[in-house]
Amino acid sequence: MPIDILMMGPMRPIEQRLEPDFTIHRLWKFENRAEFLKQFGPRIRGVVAYSGAALVDAELLAKLPALEIIGNMGVGYDSVDVELVKARGIIVTNAGAANAIDVAEHAFGLILDVGRAIAAGDRYIRAGRWLSEGRMHITHRVSGRKLGILGLGNIGAEIAKRAVAFDMEVSYHNRHRRPDLPYRYVDDVVDLASHVDILVVATPGGEGTRHLVSEKILEALGGNGILVNIARGTVVDQEALVKLLTEGRLGGAGLDVFADEPHVPEPLLNIANVVLQPHQGGATYEGVEAAVDVLILNFRNFFSGGSVVNRIV
Repeated sequence: MPIDILMMGPMRPIEQRLEPDFTIHRLWKFENRAEFLKQFGPRIRGVVAYSGAALVDAELLAKLPALEIIGNMGVGYDSVDVELVKARGIIVTNAGAANAIDVAEHAFGLILDVGRAIAAGDRYIRAGRWLSEGRMHITHRVSGRKLGILGLGNIGAEIAKRAVAFDMEVSYHNRHRRPDLPYRYVDDVVDLASHVDILVVATPGGEGTRHLVSEKILEALGGNGILVNIARGTVVDQEALVKLLTEGRLGGAGLDVFADEPHVPEPLLNIANVVLQPHQGGATYEGVEAAVDVLILNFRNFFSGGSVVNRIV
């Protein structure tokens, strides 16, 4: 008898590759979600989740008594009630390092864009200002600057690797020191922000890191400092970020994530030294394919009695 899998949101590559071996239920296609869960919920043994799709919360989990495994498409698993699934013995996996290179590239793209005003220069030309006003303002060199990384996991380590190629001094804060890596460890985030020119946020999301980057930390980064966030919007106090950027007390920001996606605070749309992206960090063909490979492998292995990789819970 086929195993029933619930997909929390559309993800065509996963649907296509799971369908031959599993019965796929697409939650977003059911107008009467309560009736669907009443009828099919007791049969669901696996869930495919990802940030931006419907939440795997207490209300949903109560309707899935046979659930055994949740596979997260990406690295983040903040859409899942981790404490509740842990209590029920449900396995949770993520993509691990599958798209770490892709997100690190994106982070460095934002560093270069904000630091060298690349998108701002594009807008300057398109608005006809080069002709009417002459050359735009000059910028600081990115190479040789001090880079801080908040969260030195798979993605953070890939960002650091690229920073070294730019002759940057790399410091980091992490839940635990990484003795396997040569970078400078700082045990306080305020101290890290005070020391660096650019701070990249690369931590997991969820309640444990909510507003980890507080107004105090943004103030420590200062009027010449740049914040880059490719983690989760909730990690940064977004209200404080908007305030400091609006008041010119932060040098700039490159933001791929926001607190209430896809909604972006309106003031950010009109600040020249802010670069905005629609949560695209891991969105490359190679990164998506690698993440899908991990998820498919985990589901097939788990339901055939094998082991899973990148287990979170």
